[in-house]
Amino acid sequence: MLKYKVSVVSYLNSIPFIHGLNQSDLIHNIDLYLDYPSICADKLIDGIVDLALVPIVVIPKLKHPYIISDYCIGANGSVDTVCLYSDVPICEIESIGLDYQSRTSVELLKLLLKDYWHLNPIFINEEVGFEDEIKGKHAALVIGDRAFAMNDKHEFIYDLSAIWTEMTGLPFVFAAWVSNSQLSQNFINTFNKALENGLKNIDRALALERDSYPNCKNPEEYLNNKISYSLDSDKKKAMELFLRKIL
Repeated sequence: MLKYKVSVVSYLNSIPFIHGLNQSDLIHNIDLYLDYPSICADKLIDGIVDLALVPIVVIPKLKHPYIISDYCIGANGSVDTVCLYSDVPICEIESIGLDYQSRTSVELLKLLLKDYWHLNPIFINEEVGFEDEIKGKHAALVIGDRAFAMNDKHEFIYDLSAIWTEMTGLPFVFAAWVSNSQLSQNFINTFNKALENGLKNIDRALALERDSYPNCKNPEEYLNNKISYSLDSDKKKAMELFLRKIL
């Protein structure tokens, strides 16, 4: 079996995937890199890795994208870790800081502002530490584990996945497992089995990694009831609709 380079999101929501891969014999046949979503995207686009858990907005940018797994990072309604934070109601927001770690969530926010709220604020591409600058009529999109610490800090919190579901009646897919070339079927089968085993052992995965995510009050609730991992037919419909709307 060829050795593949694999980039995976380093957030709590990917812990079951990482655990499954680490516990599989497949770990000896891959080089595993832990990155935040926009870096996963860049590495796959630039050909630095062969396979990555990438923001779905990356898919149209690849010459030959292959979705190689029936698992994803998705949500059926609220997700708690992709939110717009503000000290004023959304109709009063004048500017929004965009999380530098995000790709899909940035496009989702822009889409919702246009089609759901019918608003046109100023967007600011942010850097490290931007989440501490939310005040007055300046809001920010914050994704991933940093959001756990934000939920008690601001009066107005807009969960983008929940609003997408309210608007469309569909779940949302934030990231999918994508390769930029055809991989062997044997590798794909083994890879998916490792992911499946990780999802069957969420409690074990959390027990090994609990100290890494101190801001999440109930990681079991988050992984089992907020994140939806199956890339089922409704999520595929949602992916197609979202990509069609933003292209």
